[in-house]
Amino acid sequence: MKKRFISVLVFAMLVSAGAAFVLYRLISSKVTADAASHPTTFAVFVAAKDLEPGALVTEKDIITAPYVTVPAGAIKKKEDILNRGVIEAIHHDTPFFDGTLAAPGAGAGFANTIPKGMRALAVRVNEVVGLAGFTVAGMHVDILVEGVPPGASSGAISRTLLQNITVLSAGQNYQKDVEGKPVMVPVVNLLVTPEQAEILNLAANERIQLVLRNPTDLEVTQTPGAATANLFAGGIGKAPTSLPASGASSKPKRTLAASVTPPPVAPVAPPRPPTIEVLSGGNRVEVQLPTRIAN
Repeated sequence: MKKRFISVLVFAMLVSAGAAFVLYRLISSKVTADAASHPTTFAVFVAAKDLEPGALVTEKDIITAPYVTVPAGAIKKKEDILNRGVIEAIHHDTPFFDGTLAAPGAGAGFANTIPKGMRALAVRVNEVVGLAGFTVAGMHVDILVEGVPPGASSGAISRTLLQNITVLSAGQNYQKDVEGKPVMVPVVNLLVTPEQAEILNLAANERIQLVLRNPTDLEVTQTPGAATANLFAGGIGKAPTSLPASGASSKPKRTLAASVTPPPVAPVAPPRPPTIEVLSGGNRVEVQLPTRIAN
């Protein structure tokens, strides 16, 4: 009886151990699956809304978002983000990086958006340019200048002065309106080098036009320019007429259009005098009337 009891007890212990082992494996596999489907995340500081260049980052502009891995270069401390100016547009839920923020203590404002070694130059534009819809920060333009060079005999000349210039802002207000459209202003701020600033300052006395280009197109195109004289002489695409040499006559040259020979005109026959027919003895005779009588 005692041996039977011990046998039953051992069998029960073995069964319970096996059941515990199977249950452990099931629970372990479940935990592993949950861990695989929900990996460990890290709280990263991101923008609570879209931040435009020149804005100052405040407490309400910073929130946290879960990331599986922390993006390289992302700022990890909140105090390193607060009260810094935005120099590049930061979109909603985008982490903060040193490259998109001004130096600590520099504050906010338009000046912080200018990279080191570059300059911001204000260029006056007309309403047509403003209505074109590209006078907003981040767009790239070419600059055309139109005028009459000193001593030129070909009239006004249009040339591409600068290419692939970045638009920093449109006037004093470089924000978009509530509908997301560019603000209509008469002045556009362009990002240029000191040398380009000198050229644009000199060209300010002439008529300046902005031409929109694809920001990914970095190719510099060599163009001959266009002259008014060539527009009316069939010279589209040709280089402008060169300036007169020293001592040469400044009288403009005229281009004569090719002569056109009119088609020959057929001679007109004179009008036939009026006549009457006279019947005489079965004969028909045609008699011509005098002109004065016909009239």
